[in-house]
Amino acid sequence: MDTPMPDTVVIEPLEADAFTPFGEVLSLPAGGGRLYYEGALANLRPGAWPSLSLSHRPEPQQLPLLATTMERHQFSSQSFIPMAVSRWLVVVAPHGADGGPDVANLRAFVAGPGQGVTYGADVWHHPLVVLDGPASFAVFMWREDSATDEEFVDLPRPIRLVLPE
Repeated sequence: MDTPMPDTVVIEPLEADAFTPFGEVLSLPAGGGRLYYEGALANLRPGAWPSLSLSHRPEPQQLPLLATTMERHQFSSQSFIPMAVSRWLVVVAPHGADGGPDVANLRAFVAGPGQGVTYGADVWHHPLVVLDGPASFAVFMWREDSATDEEFVDLPRPIRLVLPE
C-alpha cells in the first residue's frame, strides 16, 4: 500500500494582521524609540513566575520541512525575541474539535531577522525551526514546573511546509 502524500501548507511572510489570531508580531520601531507589546502576554496561573531563557539553534533546517509535532503552553504566552537570526519559521494552528491542533487550518509564516513573536496562551505552535544558519533567541514565558508548563502532541498526519513557487 502506498503512503499518501502529506498535506502541503505554503509558507507566508510573517505579517501582524495575519498572525493576530495567534498572538503578536514583535518588531523594532521604524523611526527609533520604543514599542510596547503587551496584548498577547498572559499568565493564567497565580503561582507561576516569569521566566527568561536564551535559546541557541546551531543547526538550520532545510525546506520543505515535514511538521509532525505541535506544542502549547496552556496557561502562558511565550515570546521569542531574535538575538541573532536570519530567517525562521512560525507555525501555528487553531484548536480542533478534540482540543488538539486543527491541522486543516494550520498556518506557516517565515519571519525575518528583525521579527519576533509572542504566541498567546494556549496557542498551538511548532517547535522552533531556523533557516539559513545558526540562530539565538531570548524566550520569555511564565512557569510553575508542572506538566501544564508545556504540552507536546504528534500531529495525526505530517504537514509539508514549502515556500511559494
